[in-house]
Parts: sequence; structure tokens; C-alpha cells
Amino acid sequence: MTTSTSPFSTLRDLLRYAVTRFNQEKLFFGHGSANALDEAAYLLLHTLHLPLDKIDPFLDARLLPEEISKVMQVIERRAADRVPASYITNEAWLGTYNFYVDERVIVPRSFIAELIPEHFSPWVNDPDSITDILELCTGSGCLPIMLADMFQNAQVDAVDISADALEVARKNVVTYELQDRVNLIQSDLYTNVPDKQYDLIITNPPYVNSGSMAILPQEYLHEPQIALAGGDDGMDLVRKIVAGAAQRLKADGILMVEIGNERAFAEAAFPELNLTWVSTSAGDDMVFLIEARDLQDFQA
Repeated sequence: MTTSTSPFSTLRDLLRYAVTRFNQEKLFFGHGSANALDEAAYLLLHTLHLPLDKIDPFLDARLLPEEISKVMQVIERRAADRVPASYITNEAWLGTYNFYVDERVIVPRSFIAELIPEHFSPWVNDPDSITDILELCTGSGCLPIMLADMFQNAQVDAVDISADALEVARKNVVTYELQDRVNLIQSDLYTNVPDKQYDLIITNPPYVNSGSMAILPQEYLHEPQIALAGGDDGMDLVRKIVAGAAQRLKADGILMVEIGNERAFAEAAFPELNLTWVSTSAGDDMVFLIEARDLQDFQA
């Protein structure tokens, strides 16, 4: 029997150590967990193949030497290399949905995801009438999968410029068995999109302004920068998305755009448009929508 020389023996020992290491390194928690304790608990439970929602029964269980070694490697990768937890575990959660992720895509996080289970009420009156959805800048494919799941009669065209990102998205689409309803398209926004009109255009595009990009926490530097950077004011792609939406939306269609903390830049970019700000858990500044009729006379 192997004798361990580790000072740790239980999950409780390692949890305490992980929290200390994460706090010492002043890690940034912006990819799922809100604090060091939550992140440590998630990483330890995942590494040890334990239920993610039940740590208490296992806290005082003694660990094998090889388990301690594996957990220590994970703790150091997160603390020393500042790798986002989702890249270590190759999974990310949006609500009740679990997705595969790696460094080819940004870690899924979207306030639009909060609105999908409500079928974008009150702007969508009849979810069953939604038959065509376009989702731009799809990344891991998380939003189109949720959209297809919630809008049962819809075909979803999911677009990304990155072939690498679409490989990850395809893996998730297959996992959810939605190959027949989610169509993955490599395209620079609308360039290769089918010549059709949509009930909904949904997007969580790159929107980080250049000033914010220059001071991003190290964790975000592990992500594809093309999926974050939005130009000087963060609106480079947003302008193109809004400009092309009028001819792509049905007469009663809706464009919904997530722009994070960039409300001031968005309002400055589109002073002549009626932007409706949608309430999310982070307030009324993260997501706006525009109805198709308000885009008809818009000149980019």
C-alpha cells in the first residue's frame, strides 16, 4: 500500500487549502463561480467525480494519494496559471444546460440565456409561431441549443467566423441531438447566411471596448481574443449586426443584442434607434432589443 507524505488527507483539507491559494493569488471569478469557495468546491468535486451539489457527505472522507496528487495539480493550474475553471474541467453551465468547452471558445456566459426559458416574453406572444432563428457569434453553440430546445418549431442557423469554435459547437449540438434543427454556418456575420428572413436574430457578439481589453484580468487572456474585442468603443460588430438586420428580419421580427457593460457606447452608436433595454439579473443595461419596424429607415 502506498504511503502518502502529503499534509492533506481529506477533502476538507484540500478545500481549505484551495480557498487559501485562490485568495492569495487574488484570482478573478468571472466565468461561473462567484468566489473562491464556490470555485474550489466545484473543481474538487469535479476532479474526484463526486456530485457537484453534495459536498458535505464527503468532506471528511480520506483521499487516496493519487487523488490528492490530481487535486493538487488542478488547484495549481487554476491558482498559478490562472486558467478558467471551465477549461480545466472542459464543461460550463448555463442554467440547467451543460456544455463542453475548451480554449477554442470563450467560456459560455450570457444574460440572454436567462430570457430564453421565458420565450422572450412579452415580446414573443406565441412561441409556437417562431419557425426561423438566426444566432450570430455562436461560439460553443450554447444559445442556439437552448433556443432550439425552447422554441420547438424553430430551425436555428448558428453562425461563427471561427472554424475552431464551430467544431466545439458541433460537439455540443450532437450531445443534445439537435443536428436536424441547429444548422452551423462558418460566416463573417451575414456573409454566408441563407437568403431568408427570421423571426428572431439573437447575438452575444464581441463587445469589449479597447480600453477594457487592455486591462482584462489574466483569466480572460486564455480565451480567444477575437471573441471578446469589439474595437475602440466595443461596437464594431454590433454596428454591422444592426445594419444588416432589417433585410434579414420578418416584418414582426426582433433583434436582440447582448452588450455587457457597454450601454453608454451602444446608445451613442445608435442615437436614432429605439433601443428597448431588457431586464436581467444584472439590471437593465446588458441586453437591448430592436423591433424590425424600427429598423426599416435605419442607415448605418
